[in-house]
Amino acid sequence: MKVTRKTYPQVWPAYNAAQTQEKRLFLYLLHQLCQGVGSPAQLNGRPRFSLEDMIFAMAFKVYSTISGRRFMTDLREAHAKGYIENLPCYNSIFNYFESEVLTPYLLMLIEESALPLAAIERDFAVDSTGLSGCRFVQWVSAKYGEPQLMESKDWIKMHLICGTQTNVVTAVEISEKYRNDSPYFKPLVEATARNFQMREISGDKGYDSFNNRALALANGAIPYIPFREGEKHKPNPSAKGELWKRMYHFYAYNTERFMESYHKRSNVETTFMMIKAKFGDYVRSKIERAQVNEALCKVLCHNICCLIQSMFELGLKPKFWSVAA
Repeated sequence: MKVTRKTYPQVWPAYNAAQTQEKRLFLYLLHQLCQGVGSPAQLNGRPRFSLEDMIFAMAFKVYSTISGRRFMTDLREAHAKGYIENLPCYNSIFNYFESEVLTPYLLMLIEESALPLAAIERDFAVDSTGLSGCRFVQWVSAKYGEPQLMESKDWIKMHLICGTQTNVVTAVEISEKYRNDSPYFKPLVEATARNFQMREISGDKGYDSFNNRALALANGAIPYIPFREGEKHKPNPSAKGELWKRMYHFYAYNTERFMESYHKRSNVETTFMMIKAKFGDYVRSKIERAQVNEALCKVLCHNICCLIQSMFELGLKPKFWSVAA
């Protein structure tokens, strides 16, 4: 039996228009997003740069994919156009990447940047990926009884949930490299449920747990998460209750219907590829907090690009901070 692979045609006129105007619109939308950040009051000490200016500079720096020194030409042009009030030097941008204070602001901007697509996205996919760093970690291998020094690049892990239609990221968590995926299902789903009506959630077997499926159902979404194989993973209806039994029977006896929706999980792999191909599959920063903030800036830039594509394909007119206004 020949299996026909499902393909998704590209709307080339809209794609071409979005790509040729992306940088101009990116700066405008990023500026609009940053206007809702605000800055804490400063009572004493040397005057600081505003958080709006620094977050704009950080995100624009990541979008440019070039070094901080070479990026200053682009930032001077943005300053001349009025997108930032004060022009920082490249060292100031590096220092702010290391600030723990900015992490919740970046998470807030990622959430806000996804809100214009709340009326479009109903189905979601969750997964994780790694971003390599510029440092190397070492460990000792006892292979053949002779200790050998091995080297490998360090990396961080990005957990996210995205819409399957526009690939916009609705929530993201950054963790250490060896963290399991399953515990991050709860915060990602709950953050998405605050702003989106969820219909389906697709995830691989790494999210196989009763609590994850029950959480999805509690938020109005059908969980398309396969059960792991093997005797030790076989569900016990008497121990888990009627809900577990019904979920397992749906998976076991409606395989074709299940896989039809589970296939949407491939969109999260597309999202990872979009982020890595456009903004790099590694982080330049060496300090852990700077790596986290740099990774969050990649997601923020990706979301803005998704909005720009939706403006040309779907006629979207994004507006931010409408509740506060």
